[in-house]
Amino acid sequence: MRGPEVNGREAHSNKGGGGRREGQSRHVPVMLQRCLDLLAPALERPGAVVVDCTLGLGGHSEALLARFPEARLVALDRDKEALRLSGERLAPYGERATLVHAVYDELPEVLDRLGIPRVQGVLFDLGVSSMQLDEADRGFAYAQDAPLDMRMDQTTGISAAEVLNTYPAGELVRILRMYGEEKQAKRIVSAIVREREKEPFANSGRLVELIRDALPQAAKRTGGNPAKRTFQALRIEVNGELAVLERAVPAAVKALDVGGRIAVLSYHSLEDRLVKQVFAAGAATTAPAGLPVVPERYQPRLKLLTRGAELPTEEEVAENRRAAPARLRGAQRIREDIE
Repeated sequence: MRGPEVNGREAHSNKGGGGRREGQSRHVPVMLQRCLDLLAPALERPGAVVVDCTLGLGGHSEALLARFPEARLVALDRDKEALRLSGERLAPYGERATLVHAVYDELPEVLDRLGIPRVQGVLFDLGVSSMQLDEADRGFAYAQDAPLDMRMDQTTGISAAEVLNTYPAGELVRILRMYGEEKQAKRIVSAIVREREKEPFANSGRLVELIRDALPQAAKRTGGNPAKRTFQALRIEVNGELAVLERAVPAAVKALDVGGRIAVLSYHSLEDRLVKQVFAAGAATTAPAGLPVVPERYQPRLKLLTRGAELPTEEEVAENRRAAPARLRGAQRIREDIE
């Protein structure tokens, strides 16, 4: 999943994709300066705790630790290889960095285990990381032939190949339409079902070729690689991304101390819409219509820090192609929940 349409979290300047350890320093976190600036007022106080819910290769986390020397970092990732590589990168920060193998909707349990009642900052950088894109055997990238895996945590769950080979046709159509916003879902799924009866799917190259053959010429002339929507849909299904995000963002807001801030980078409209809804609900009054004075318990819990979704600059996109689809939203916790 390379090119401007991909939702990759950190860009790699080495187009060869080799040498992960050597390439760590060349990974450019998306909209890094803006994320740091959004979180800064909450993290400059001594003893602040910031959670990086999507550690990846640790670019954002390293910058947070460097920019806010009084802050403690808790970083989550479901990918054990990402945790290992980031552990090497963040080792100089010692006990200030706590890395946890967890999915980000497990944030409340992680904080409870660590004895942290509230945090001052939360960062989400959603989507698939550059490490996952650049490792051929992960199966995320449609630009190279690889096993159809797509699991962010390769120790659990079903692979993309299993989804393709075992899901009923109607369920595959639903997934492609809902998660990939693929208008040609029926046509693609018909071809998948026909081909899997001959031989089960195992590699990405065969799927990409099938999609190219299945689509009408007009559909292939617009929107980049014709396989991108199907690959996005499969990845979201395999990793349960939207269901996890639907739980994780409200949980993160709840974990914020008053004055705490949250920043979320998303890379496609489904993610961004969900984040927008959670933030908008938190920033709205819940009072019944017609009340002359709005009681405290009905007042907004959040203040929006971005006008709509902020986009990367042209300069950043020129430097980092994977930043192109990024959308950044931020909010601040302004009061406690009152039952």
